[in-house]
Amino acid sequence: MSIRVLVVDDQAIVRDGLVTVLSLVPDLEVVGEAADGAEAVALVAEHSPDVVLMDLRMPVVDGPTATAQITAAHPEVAVLVLTTFADDDSIVTALRAGARGYLTKDAGRVEIATAIRAVASGQSTFDAAVGARLIAALGSPTLSTPPTPVSVRERFPDLTPREADVLERIADGRTNPEIAAELFLTVPTVKSYVNQLFQKLGVRSRAEAVALVLR
Repeated sequence: MSIRVLVVDDQAIVRDGLVTVLSLVPDLEVVGEAADGAEAVALVAEHSPDVVLMDLRMPVVDGPTATAQITAAHPEVAVLVLTTFADDDSIVTALRAGARGYLTKDAGRVEIATAIRAVASGQSTFDAAVGARLIAALGSPTLSTPPTPVSVRERFPDLTPREADVLERIADGRTNPEIAAELFLTVPTVKSYVNQLFQKLGVRSRAEAVALVLR
């Protein structure tokens, strides 16, 4: 079954290129394209895509605003940012709006397709440059208190100590298998902790959890 994708970018040449590239991937189907955030919101309601490939800086309605509207009205739709910008403010704003993944336009066809599959399956994904900036931002006093186990427990007192340990490692970019290895747990146990802390924090994805830690 194909993953239905909506492409959103204000530059026609970029949209055309993305549509062409994605059309070459057998399990992806482009169901529409939008030139701004307002058009994207309308097309999501019309076409019900699985994934929206979203630019950030666009006229009329920008990417973060459109992302927030889409994720609020259609929580089953995953937004994957694809943009030129990888500065801290752009990344944090997109994640807080509800984006499930973040790529820069240096990404190639394979990386974009892999990221689309990841967010469509409920995972979060970031390219290497963005991941590095997220980790650096987590330790920056201008953005947040460094997410040590103690600080996470103080900021989120409803979490158990083990849930706080897991959240800290999610914020550091660890996968479930990596968290399991570090905490000497099984992967299913880690998944259970992740689900529990998501419910307590009121988030739906790892990206939203990271954004919450960054606040």
